[in-house]
Amino acid sequence: MPVQDSGRKSVKRKQLEEDAHLEELQPHGALEMLSDEEDEGAASSDDGQVDEFPEIDNESDSEESDYEEEDEGEDSEEDDDEDDADSDDSLRVFPKAKVITSDITKQPKTVYPEIEPDYDSDSSTEDSPNRVGNVPMHWYDDLPHIGYDLNGKKVLRPARGDELDKFLATVDDSSAWTSAFDKNAQSDKPLSAEELDIIRRLYANENPDASYDPYEPTTEWFTGKGKEEIMPLSGALQPKRRWVPSKWEKQKVMKIVRAIRQGRILPSKPKSTSKFEPFAIWSEPSSSHPPPLPAPKPPLPTNAESYNPPEEYLPTEEERKAWESLDPEDRERDYLPQKYSSLRLVPAYDRFIKERFFRQLDLYLAPRVQRAKLNIDPDTLIPKLPSPSSLKPFPNYRSLQFFHSKGRARCISVSPDGAWVISGDEDGVVSLWEIIVGREVKKWKFEGKIGALAWCPRTDVSYFAVGLAVHHPPNVDPAVLSLTQAALAPTTLPPAPTTPSSVKWVTPASNTWSVDTPILTVNLPPSSGLPTHFCWHRRGDYLASVSTGGTQGGVWIHQITRRHSQSPFKKIKGAVQSVLFHPLKPHFFVATQQYVRIYNLSEQKLIKTLMPGMKWISSMDIHPSGDHLIVGGYDRKLCWFDLELSEKPYKVLRYHSRAIRSLQFHPTYPLFASSSDDGSIQIFHSRVYNDLMTDPLIVPLKILRGHQVADGLGVLQVKWCSKHPWLVSSGADGSVAVWCS
Repeated sequence: MPVQDSGRKSVKRKQLEEDAHLEELQPHGALEMLSDEEDEGAASSDDGQVDEFPEIDNESDSEESDYEEEDEGEDSEEDDDEDDADSDDSLRVFPKAKVITSDITKQPKTVYPEIEPDYDSDSSTEDSPNRVGNVPMHWYDDLPHIGYDLNGKKVLRPARGDELDKFLATVDDSSAWTSAFDKNAQSDKPLSAEELDIIRRLYANENPDASYDPYEPTTEWFTGKGKEEIMPLSGALQPKRRWVPSKWEKQKVMKIVRAIRQGRILPSKPKSTSKFEPFAIWSEPSSSHPPPLPAPKPPLPTNAESYNPPEEYLPTEEERKAWESLDPEDRERDYLPQKYSSLRLVPAYDRFIKERFFRQLDLYLAPRVQRAKLNIDPDTLIPKLPSPSSLKPFPNYRSLQFFHSKGRARCISVSPDGAWVISGDEDGVVSLWEIIVGREVKKWKFEGKIGALAWCPRTDVSYFAVGLAVHHPPNVDPAVLSLTQAALAPTTLPPAPTTPSSVKWVTPASNTWSVDTPILTVNLPPSSGLPTHFCWHRRGDYLASVSTGGTQGGVWIHQITRRHSQSPFKKIKGAVQSVLFHPLKPHFFVATQQYVRIYNLSEQKLIKTLMPGMKWISSMDIHPSGDHLIVGGYDRKLCWFDLELSEKPYKVLRYHSRAIRSLQFHPTYPLFASSSDDGSIQIFHSRVYNDLMTDPLIVPLKILRGHQVADGLGVLQVKWCSKHPWLVSSGADGSVAVWCS
């Protein structure tokens, strides 16, 4: 192999040159230690001879020849180890290592003897002999050694003196303050100049890096001609959340606000220091104590107390006897005026000691309170409300009035389109009126008195419920009439419910349908009594009725599409006065005599109980937003509830002089009205803001008077027209009035 031959030649040539060089060094009797820079150049000996540079073999340029040369060099070195052992021993500067067998692994290992340093040796640059690694040094606190060296031998703990020795060492050594304690070696190590410079920079609040330039000139990337930034960094449209308020943040904030208002979150109390602060009781009072109140001054003397008063101040003999006959507590003055010709004739005051004594008692025993006088303008205590003229439109005059000839107009209802009004009286007469001109279009006669009326809120059909008999008005569009008949009397009846009900649904034959006869009749049990209140769900499929007067009065919920009625409550605490459906949620409001309970129909559980503080609730209504509720009572109170805040009313209004009979929110305008037995109707402006942090604005606008009080009853019911700020009212005098703006 030519490559192997060339490798062997080069190795032999190197060995011959090294042997020749060693023979030249041995006669001189000393070794010449050269630095790295001197090794790179031509190494010259003392006699000026220069070693010849070995010849270069062209065949050794490839990488393969280098690898093969190394392998063969190792083989040749192994062969020549024994031959060169004697020559190496004479050239060793460090002690020779020994090969021994390990007691643990039973394998041969090389052990180097310890170096004994001379006096001129420097150990500051040597590595730490402790090889324990990154372990806590307090593990060796109770041991005589601090770790182990490279050979596994114990490194003994260096001797350390007391504090006096340390101080003397710092006095003797001027560089002791630039050293730091090394936990690994348990001794002080000097700090280098670079480390001292870093420490100085840290103390001076400078950058630890000495090469850092804080005043480096700024690179202007977009300044100059041709470097202007023409296009934006991003062409994406701004997201919607940039200008839409966060719904979740509003809910979180309102949760915290409700907790603060309900008292579940208390503000942080100031930390009270229990440490006693002494003060000198005989010196000036400390600033933490309030200053003592000034003592009341005795009254100044008058003309009657002069030693020479005018004649009109001197009492007569009768006045003197009358003054002496009175008890000291009943006397107007404690003295009688006397006159002396000169001041030196005035005797000593006989009551001086007693007056001084009572004066001391007044100062010591009489409590004194410092009252601060408040200079408040009474007009500023009245809240500033906007002018009613700026809150138009609202009803302010009576435009139409029509009468029921017999009985009181007990109940009314307005159609969803705002064009028709139905009214019922206690004689069983139901009239249909046109709200624009006040013309009576149709009249129905029922047995018994009419307790409740309710027009279905759906706009695709047209029918109303009268005492649980469903009628449709005349002159209805044929398409609407067909949809109404299909909704009330479908051709295929829905299947009967699994749970039987005591309420019977009756539909007459289709050939007998007319305007005078009801399309659908719901027969309640005879023990339920007369229905006195109707409430439709906003979708027009559910109708809730409240019956009173029977032995088994209660609440019924009727579903038109399924033709099924059910009683949601097995047992009710108290007599139910009114019910309501929530406009947006599956919640059901039930008002008894003193409480309003809110139920969740989907979960079938009680959510909240409102406490208006009334003796007897008469009516209630909910705001179209679903967050506010007004409750009226027979004790002349009107309570406004914020359903998000508390179970107690937010405001209590007392504007009526007699019992409140009815109240209602306008479905579109910020208005609500309340009627009372005093014959008046109160119109209020009720502005509810979307910002939950802003309180509702309630402003009284107008008092409408037009109904007569009959038998102690006034306006029995009020209803709003859905599309106009018009109000329809019915009174005990049998009249139905339309109030317009």
